Amino acid sequence: MDDTKPIILWFRRDLRLSDHAALTAACETGRPVIPVFIYDGLVETLEAAPKWRLGLGLQALSKTLADKGSRLILRREGRALKALRALVAQTGATSIYWSRLYDPEAVARDTSIKEAFKAEGVEARSFGGHLMFEPWTVETKTGGFYRVYTPFWNAVKNVGVDTPRPTPRDIRPPQDWPESDTLDDWQMGAAMNRGAEVVRPFALVGEQSAQGRLGHFIADVVDGYGDNRDIPGVDGTSALSENLSLGEISPHQCWHAGHRAMQEGKRGAEKYLKELVWREFAYHLMHHTPRMLDGNWREEWDAFPWKTDADSAHVVAWKQGRTGIRFVDAAMRELYVTGRMHNRARMIVASYLTKHLMTHWKVGQHWFEQCLIDWDPASNAMGWQWVAGSGPDASPYFRVFNPDTQLDKFDKHRDYVSRWIAEGRADPHKDALAFFDAIPRSWNLSPDDPYPDPIMTLDAGRKRALAAYEDRGF
Repeated sequence: MDDTKPIILWFRRDLRLSDHAALTAACETGRPVIPVFIYDGLVETLEAAPKWRLGLGLQALSKTLADKGSRLILRREGRALKALRALVAQTGATSIYWSRLYDPEAVARDTSIKEAFKAEGVEARSFGGHLMFEPWTVETKTGGFYRVYTPFWNAVKNVGVDTPRPTPRDIRPPQDWPESDTLDDWQMGAAMNRGAEVVRPFALVGEQSAQGRLGHFIADVVDGYGDNRDIPGVDGTSALSENLSLGEISPHQCWHAGHRAMQEGKRGAEKYLKELVWREFAYHLMHHTPRMLDGNWREEWDAFPWKTDADSAHVVAWKQGRTGIRFVDAAMRELYVTGRMHNRARMIVASYLTKHLMTHWKVGQHWFEQCLIDWDPASNAMGWQWVAGSGPDASPYFRVFNPDTQLDKFDKHRDYVSRWIAEGRADPHKDALAFFDAIPRSWNLSPDDPYPDPIMTLDAGRKRALAAYEDRGF
């Protein structure tokens, strides 16, 4: 291979320079490397919060590359193949490297691109990095895929995870850089409207911030992780889902940090490793059963009488954090102010929507897809179906979380509720007030409004859900 011919390094959800297999391989050739991001049809279809957060990540990556004497080339084109072909023609590149993605649309796109460039004599290589274990490499003893988490964990927990790669010392630039779009012209945050200004202080953007977040977690939080991870009013989790979703940090880096903490005797470290593997399990299932993204994983649930009206009065109240159920409402308000939601709270709001309100999990899945800055296709679908009862390794389908008893257990002193609900309080928390700055003006809500009565009593909702399960023979 001519060592003067550039390699196009196609960034997607791998916005980092350390532990980046494709970047390392490209730099090791000694050839010029042209980092590229393409705003294609799959980026276009991202919802408001994920697209905005991606824009912030690209801004940070561009600066990191510039600090290394490189740059990020931006191209907007409906079809990534067309954009890549143009770059090959303009730069004389003979190779294209990228990190794998695993959702069906990305797989179909990448497969067709590989086939097209193979026919044209251009090297197209994909690398791992978004996951610790490629989904097709973990098999049961009979050769199938895992459908239950615990056996999956047992199968991988002692498998060696690749040691994270260091950041390449040098990224050789090309003799001439191709033209690039301007990130501001893409207006990736347009759909966030005024919410962007509210959420921005809560987003920790870029590789350096992600590493700092991991360092804080391992040093100060992981020891108590097993006890505190379910308490939404304390700093008890890693909060790295935001960075993992865009590849600003790798799961390998998180695993090895957690494993070292476990060897040092930090009590919550193994539980943290299990949560990293839960993410892997979601991708394992998405790879083998991609229907989980848009349909019931357990097909017998197709006949379940869920409501599907995303604009019904009950669903609108749920979206607005005005159900009259404090744990649910606090969680939804956290979502609008921070772009994230505590994991225990996610279970509560999902259970309330799918069980007390008998609304299809896809309604909630789509709303989260619009609002989460840590949106991840596999984890979002897996989480909603797990709670709803229609998914793999699901919580017992008949379990209906009681938000009030959950609040007594996990928010005894009401720290969480007090932080996020303003109505009825003489001196509301600033974050509770920020909710009213983040939401659409068309909702016409005010902190001076009275707090609502429950739209559905917990006992009545639970009885209705259990009756529906029994009626359908579950």
